[in-house]
Amino acid sequence: MPARAEWRSRAHLARILRECLREGASIEIDGLGTFLPDARRGFRFISRHRPKVFVAYAQEDAANADRLFMELAEAGFDPWLDRHKLLPGQNWPRSIEQAIQNSDFIVACFSRRSVTKKGGFQAEIRYALDCMRHLPLDRIFLIPVRLDECRVPESIRRELQYIDLFPEWNRGVRKILSAIRTQLRQAAA
Repeated sequence: MPARAEWRSRAHLARILRECLREGASIEIDGLGTFLPDARRGFRFISRHRPKVFVAYAQEDAANADRLFMELAEAGFDPWLDRHKLLPGQNWPRSIEQAIQNSDFIVACFSRRSVTKKGGFQAEIRYALDCMRHLPLDRIFLIPVRLDECRVPESIRRELQYIDLFPEWNRGVRKILSAIRTQLRQAAA
């Protein structure tokens, strides 16, 4: 793209951002932070500082995925769930890949329904496993969870410990949070 056209595109984007902020909308730029309206300065920017957690699930498990999304947000993390983050018209396969790449952690929700189903959930898990291959071996990245009494795929079970969210949901969530916080402490040290 020629420099002049790129400058016009940036100027156009800046006008759209200012207009949205004047109307009171907040604008999240995935992976960077959020622009918020500010009466004194026009806007303020809150940098992304919360660890990003991608929640992978099959559509049949959407209620549990939503519940997990809310619990992760309440615990101070920045969860990513397609139902909450994708915008109308967005290229969802590419957006999901970017979200996985930009995530600090992936929580994969396995159930009797998801382990036998073909489609997006399986593709997300395979892509997360590919991303994980570039990380140090002792790095916690993919956290498999079971929503019910199902068989976690052998390729995951032979390398990663999984967490059960049944019969005690809260106990399972505490284990997820503990794993994430442990990894964050280790990374900070």
